Amino acid sequence: MEEGRLANKVAVITGGGNGIGRATALRFSEEGAAVVVADIQDDKAKETAEMILSTGGRAKHISVDVSSGSDNDEMADMAVAEFGGLDCLVTAAGISHANYVSGDIEPDIKNIVANRADYLERPGWEFVEGDIDSFDKVLNVNLRGTLLGMQSCVAKMLENETQGSIVTVASIAAKHPDAGPVSYTVSKAGVWMLTKKAARMLGPVGIRVNSIGPGFINTHMTAIIDLMDESETAAFNEMIPLGRRGEPIDIANAALFLCSDEASYFTGEILHPDGGFFTE
Repeated sequence: MEEGRLANKVAVITGGGNGIGRATALRFSEEGAAVVVADIQDDKAKETAEMILSTGGRAKHISVDVSSGSDNDEMADMAVAEFGGLDCLVTAAGISHANYVSGDIEPDIKNIVANRADYLERPGWEFVEGDIDSFDKVLNVNLRGTLLGMQSCVAKMLENETQGSIVTVASIAAKHPDAGPVSYTVSKAGVWMLTKKAARMLGPVGIRVNSIGPGFINTHMTAIIDLMDESETAAFNEMIPLGRRGEPIDIANAALFLCSDEASYFTGEILHPDGGFFTE
């Protein structure tokens, strides 16, 4: 694992226990990086780390609530203590709504379908009756969590004079309001603006900050699509110019590019692996 596009690099991946985060952790390891796998679900983070170790890679796992500053500090500390530095951060941790738990989709889907049916009967009330505590929870994970992770990891980069790379995971929802509920779209728009602001502030010290805005990717978050009527699922996929939803590896490859030396002149940018679904 000493050769590759991330040889001798140390990467921290939040949300690394499944989906896009897991795919990114595995891909980075393939390219030579030592990886700290962080996830609020410690058992999932451990599984990802064990997958890396089984192929001869280097990895450690840690349970992290990304909305906690102290948890993020411990995560960054682990990277330096275990692997001697910190070069890359990918913030893949995120939720689509307040009750989202990755892997537990049945109650999730029932609630979504029931609520949607109700609000279709009462236009406008979905906005008025939006729960502020649920709104805050989504922003705490998606936006606050991204900021705290960046702050903790950048501190280590500055201390070690490392010209590192940060990749935030936003969404097509950062620019397109129809791509999710209010809290999700607002949080992802915030992640994109945070990325641009951080890029301006950290560019002078050689730390690059970019974002990825995935389209519809085959993860737990989009599993509801596969539970629709078969013809509806097919019709949805046909709306995407490339004719399919993306896979987590598609996002991992984009993150790999942005963290590699190949993207050395990229900062403050967002890439949209979305199969052409949303065009500017």
